[in-house]
Amino acid sequence: MSQNDRKIIHVDMDAFYASVEQRDHPEWRNNPVIVGGSPDSRGVVCAASYEARAFGVRSAMPASKARRLCPHAVFVRPRFDAYVDASRAIRTIFRDYTDLVEPLSLDEAYLDVTTNTKRLPFATTIAVEIKDRIKKELSLTASAGVGPSKFIAKLASDLRKPDGLVVVKPHQVTKFLEPLPVERLWGVGPATAGKIRALGVSTIGEVAQLSAAHLERVIGSMGPFIHKLATGDDPRPVVSERVPRSRGAERTFPADIVEIDKLMAVCEQLVHEVAESLKECARPGRTVTLKVRYDDFSTISRSYTFLQHTWDENVLFDVTAALLDKTDAKKRPVRLIGVSVSNLLQDHFPLQLEFPFVGNLP
Repeated sequence: MSQNDRKIIHVDMDAFYASVEQRDHPEWRNNPVIVGGSPDSRGVVCAASYEARAFGVRSAMPASKARRLCPHAVFVRPRFDAYVDASRAIRTIFRDYTDLVEPLSLDEAYLDVTTNTKRLPFATTIAVEIKDRIKKELSLTASAGVGPSKFIAKLASDLRKPDGLVVVKPHQVTKFLEPLPVERLWGVGPATAGKIRALGVSTIGEVAQLSAAHLERVIGSMGPFIHKLATGDDPRPVVSERVPRSRGAERTFPADIVEIDKLMAVCEQLVHEVAESLKECARPGRTVTLKVRYDDFSTISRSYTFLQHTWDENVLFDVTAALLDKTDAKKRPVRLIGVSVSNLLQDHFPLQLEFPFVGNLP
């Protein structure tokens, strides 16, 4: 089957966490809602309703800044049990049409409906049905993109949020991609975009005019793949869900570190990365493990297991800090530090309410 014969849908829920809160609290509907940490602490914004976004509030923004931008907003702590329940209900709808569902996070997924259980000939029809069912059955809205590849479908789903639907047919791909900025290419972050723009290239259409070899020389081994995307060639299949066992991140330092405050700052960065990774795979975890490698290359680890699953960044950081206190990091130089979370939630286990970490580790 050629790529042009494939029918891929990307479904992306609109302001998912905030929308669940507005659905479950009717008095908050049509009002700015900010989900995240307390604005009186070092908490950050997990999600913002479209009413809050109109004031400039964005995800990952410090909650204190969000309150300055939108002082009349409703601030609410995340209820991940409610979001997981809603996500499972959404995936149940997806699987009424195909088993080829690849979740990216709680609020988005790819579907390959080239062959579907309803035997519907048009992916657009399926996307409309899915959006309608999510709205009627779950009182939530979703945006969807339809295209011959994952890359095109995802780009399309972003264009008319909220409650949007954009369809890109195979013969429209080149025209669709040409005017988009290089930053919209999958895998192109700020640093890579800067290297591409330094060539005098600013759009995907202009990237497509470069040779793959030239792009590889400029941005490295990802160059040929990025070039394929720019020409509309994305052979990546939709892969049905693979349950991860853990998520982690670590840093090796160019020079050994003794100062505990510097190590704590690195731990905070690592915890943020791990928490975001847990949310992306929609799997909160129970066990936090801290790895420390000293200057003599000896390596130790310390772990703590919660009674409930969590991906709350503040809770994970508090435990990580307590684990660090149980090492010799204050006395010995450290060359590497890592944080991981395991015992991730499985589909057949119920998600219990989270409780904050309180007190000292045993």
